[in-house]
Amino acid sequence: MSFQSALFPGEVVHARKRPRTHSLRYQVASFLLDLDELPELDAKLRLFGVNRFSAFSFHEADHGDLQRGDLKAWALRHLTSAGIQTDGIRIRLLCYPRILGYAFNPLSVYFCERPDGEMAAVLYEVCNTFKERHTYVIPVTAGKARTIRHRCSKAMYVSPFVPMDCEYRFRIVTPEDDVLIAIDEHDADGSLLYASFAGKRVELTDAALAKTLLQYPLMTVKVVVAIHYEALKLWWKGLAIYRHKKAKVPVASSLVSRDATPGE
Repeated sequence: MSFQSALFPGEVVHARKRPRTHSLRYQVASFLLDLDELPELDAKLRLFGVNRFSAFSFHEADHGDLQRGDLKAWALRHLTSAGIQTDGIRIRLLCYPRILGYAFNPLSVYFCERPDGEMAAVLYEVCNTFKERHTYVIPVTAGKARTIRHRCSKAMYVSPFVPMDCEYRFRIVTPEDDVLIAIDEHDADGSLLYASFAGKRVELTDAALAKTLLQYPLMTVKVVVAIHYEALKLWWKGLAIYRHKKAKVPVASSLVSRDATPGE
């Protein structure tokens, strides 16, 4: 039994550069899920379920438009709106699963690949702790290059210590034996905050899932606790606070022009 889907244990790094330096790093395990494989994963893995409770589970209603249903169809609609031909498109989603029923994903990344292996687009689904989410739909101009560089204006409030007038600069190494998601957030004065996840591929099996559960039993809870704990430390350091303004709609998306998406 072998899947395109896989586990990616690895490390999250955050480094704030101004006006006070602050950094953190911790171990996590992300799942790369081929959306076409979900029924097979649900049927063949004892410790993984789709749209149901399990030790590890993936619920389509945690993503996209927050409806239980066809998440791939939701993603394909975004590609169509970007003028991308969707015939034969494979979509793999890098995210955290629910562990014992709970998950929070600050960032989920959809890799949208054509049948010839070229990446057609990347969807960056950003969530905040106010139950709001924004998906940045960005076409890829880099063809079959593994490293993709994207940039876009920030469209949704995320942190009380980062202003809205910022730009995300993404550097992606698409998943094979390893994966990298790196974000350099810039304001008017330059680079403000760097965040990354780097992981190594592990075959998705029940044995690997059991090992992951032992290594990261409270991982998804830890993500939320870490967000608030690090916020408390930033407040203690005296950083300015930018108060949350409720989004006009809690679930939104934006299409980023190809002209704003340099690749290599």
